[in-house]
Amino acid sequence: MIKERFISYVEESIRKNWEKEALSNYREKGYTYRQIAEMMVKQHIAFRDYGIREGDKIALLGRNSANWCAMYLTVVTYGAVVVPILPDFKPDDLHNIINHSDSKILFVDDKLWESLDPEKIKEIQYVKSLDSFDMLLSRSEKITEIYKSLDEKFAKAHPSFSPDDIRFSAVDNEQLAALSYTSGTTGFSKGVMIPHRSLAANISYAQRNMPLESGDPVVSFLPLAHTYGCAFEFLFPFSYGCHITILTKTPSPQVLIQAFKEIKPRLIISVPLVIEKVYKQQLLPVISKPTMKVLLKIPGINKILFKKVREKLETSFGGRFKEIVIGGAAFNADAEMFFRKIGMRYVVGYGMTECGPLIAYDGWKTTRFASCGKAVDTLEVKIDSPDPQNTVGEIILRGDNVMLGYYKNEKATKEVIDENGWMHTGDLGVIDKDGYIYIKGRSKDMLLGPSGKNIYPEEIESKINNNKYVIESVIISEDDKLVGLIYPDYEALRADGIGEDGLAAALDTIRKDINGKLPEYMVVTKFRVHPEEFAKTPKKSIKRYLYMKS
Repeated sequence: MIKERFISYVEESIRKNWEKEALSNYREKGYTYRQIAEMMVKQHIAFRDYGIREGDKIALLGRNSANWCAMYLTVVTYGAVVVPILPDFKPDDLHNIINHSDSKILFVDDKLWESLDPEKIKEIQYVKSLDSFDMLLSRSEKITEIYKSLDEKFAKAHPSFSPDDIRFSAVDNEQLAALSYTSGTTGFSKGVMIPHRSLAANISYAQRNMPLESGDPVVSFLPLAHTYGCAFEFLFPFSYGCHITILTKTPSPQVLIQAFKEIKPRLIISVPLVIEKVYKQQLLPVISKPTMKVLLKIPGINKILFKKVREKLETSFGGRFKEIVIGGAAFNADAEMFFRKIGMRYVVGYGMTECGPLIAYDGWKTTRFASCGKAVDTLEVKIDSPDPQNTVGEIILRGDNVMLGYYKNEKATKEVIDENGWMHTGDLGVIDKDGYIYIKGRSKDMLLGPSGKNIYPEEIESKINNNKYVIESVIISEDDKLVGLIYPDYEALRADGIGEDGLAAALDTIRKDINGKLPEYMVVTKFRVHPEEFAKTPKKSIKRYLYMKS
């Protein structure tokens, strides 16, 4: 059992990095570690005076921002439970999550507050703005008075505020730290209960294995209400005294590349979608040219070309990064193969919300193609299969990273965590003799071919998605035949003079070309146009269950 405490990491970093830059919104003046600490201590005084106890739930609803991060730290270091809610949920889902979580206080963006109905969240005692920290709703005179005199109380309690004043809750490692909701609908709300030990285990591992140092710049652009972005673009860098710049809106690749050029981050955390877009839009058109294809096969010349391509790519990402960590969904195999050829410093990791999130990782120098690394040392990971090296089985695990269960949902918890404490991930894979894990797909997504062979739709989709006329695809099974749902790139089709009339023929050519690269049992019998982008999870992976009966 891990001895390190998440709150101790926060305390230590604040004391050590007192006057350093801590958190700032992109192109705005930010906060130092001292200023963050002052915000936290003031809120702690208000919580205590109002009667908030350790274990009480406090909801956090807003876009990524420095204020959001400051309040996350405030809640968890007080010993209360933070409920970070993704701002993309519909108002009804937001009401449901706030109520289901039993939250007593809500910190919210002004715009999102306008979409909520105070009458539908009656257990909330007061609401504060994440934009200005103004009081948006108070159900008692007491809390209004507490906040009016907060500066005065702080000055009295800490006449010369210094690193010695940083002493937060001594809450136990087994206690609940965060409630992370993976869905919002009534009847389906699943609040993942992440304990303090999980946060500590993720940070402890990252500090020992990921390349960052105190003062390094980091760009945060993934959703912070999701555990992946929260752990590795915020909590881990904060624990090291890094300066975290937060992109407050979901960025386009252009905005992201501009931010990378300005900030020159030392570690880049990303989802495959972003990296694949760069590969598809900037690299594929160049390396697919006939002359280039020939040159890339000539020893010596290809080395020079690979070096040039890598240098150009590295410049796009700011030029100073030590490593790009890719996680959250499967990485396109062709893009990965090319990254390896050119010597790009990238790794593919593996995690899930229920582990806060990290399960496997390996540094870029030793990582293996198509693998997501080795199990972290705070977890036991194995394949539920008679021959784990060769026969695909479910990935199961137990250890410090694993959640306590689903909030108020014992049935769902028992379906995932068995009586021996093993958590069943629902992911399928194999593990080699050196401990490298290779994920084959999700057990619920796996399709059975007519010959009884297992088909992993992601393998076929990654080949289809490399075509310039395809933005994304989903493989489904209909009458024992594979069908590809295609969301076409209408812009690319128009640019090449292909209109609506020529679309079917263009897609059929792609299908035949793909089938030529697949074994017989994996061939796709037809493509069907899907008129809009596929619905996605916060990690940007497609909600494929919505299309299985299309």
